[in-house]
Amino acid sequence: MSTQWSDERLARAGLTMACEAGSATLAGKVLEHGAQQVWQTLRNSSAEGRWAARAKGLELAELVGTAERRGVRFVIPGDPEWPESLDVLQHTDLKGLGGLPLGLWLRGPGHLARWSERAVAIVGSRASTQYGDHVATDLAMGLAESGQKHEPWTVVSGGAYGIDGSAHRGAIAAGGRTIAVLACGLDDPYPRGNQVIFDAIRNDHLLVSELPCGLHPTRVAFLARNRLIAALTSGSIVVEAAARSGANNTASWANACGRVVMAVPGSVRSAMSITPHRLIRDRQATLVTDVADVLALVEPLVSAPTLPFGGEDRPLDRLPAELMEVREALPARGGMTAGEVARRTGLGMAAVLSRLSRLEESHLARRDELGRWRIDAPRKAVA
Repeated sequence: MSTQWSDERLARAGLTMACEAGSATLAGKVLEHGAQQVWQTLRNSSAEGRWAARAKGLELAELVGTAERRGVRFVIPGDPEWPESLDVLQHTDLKGLGGLPLGLWLRGPGHLARWSERAVAIVGSRASTQYGDHVATDLAMGLAESGQKHEPWTVVSGGAYGIDGSAHRGAIAAGGRTIAVLACGLDDPYPRGNQVIFDAIRNDHLLVSELPCGLHPTRVAFLARNRLIAALTSGSIVVEAAARSGANNTASWANACGRVVMAVPGSVRSAMSITPHRLIRDRQATLVTDVADVLALVEPLVSAPTLPFGGEDRPLDRLPAELMEVREALPARGGMTAGEVARRTGLGMAAVLSRLSRLEESHLARRDELGRWRIDAPRKAVA
């Protein structure tokens, strides 16, 4: 066994194997009494509970040896790689789950604390539509590319089929960073159909789990995993999700942790739009459609881009009022003489001729061979 495994680290590792992830009760006991005392109490207990039974039958040297052979490391609070963002879970619980993780098992070259400082979660349905997959991929690629001049944004998701997989693939394709937070041991990532993605993440990015090697996913583990996704990131984006969805649970955790919750609108006829639309309707999420919307919500205020209003800037938007007055007097068909424009606007002839000339230079008005004026289609270049 490696000498870096202190008694405190060993006790926490043992508890991750013996006890279910995300237990608020266990987290509270560890906070009050310390991991070593809780571990020894379980090992010496005469009770026949499942936690005590597992603890008594566990060989810590074997647990550690398996992790080291698999290239899996274990970080605990106080380690350089431990993210401070997780501290919010110490005082947050949801339906009996919550509390600070006892420790996290990591696999891959990514640095969890640094990578999670600028991170956004993209989550959604396993049974996603083509639309949802495209949106998740585009958002992930946009986040990865937006940080290339500064510290990159990390895309976090749960490694599942559908939206999760699309988010991971988008970040990888853009040369960005991605973290997959799993509900199982990192020696056998679930689902196995995403093995290609997991291999890429293990080699160049980061796999994270509360569960040690050898443990398979359970419903409780998935729900506990969702709180990690929410707490590790500055905000969570729900792309597609049915009425009963793990993404809905992640959004609940994000709100409970005080994180930004975002949702992508979809077709009103799609079952996959139910949760995003409900979150927006109930003001539990902000509507986003592209990476600019996302960055405006998660970037620090001093560097956040301004959300556009009214669509793309057009030439007429920048036209001075005195020129707009003359242009609006012109017909779209046929033509008017300068004198007719003067009578319609009430301006003097000199002012009308000057403004018509400026409109002509800007390609916003034109004169025919008879000297009559009409509007011209605006072009992007305006003098």
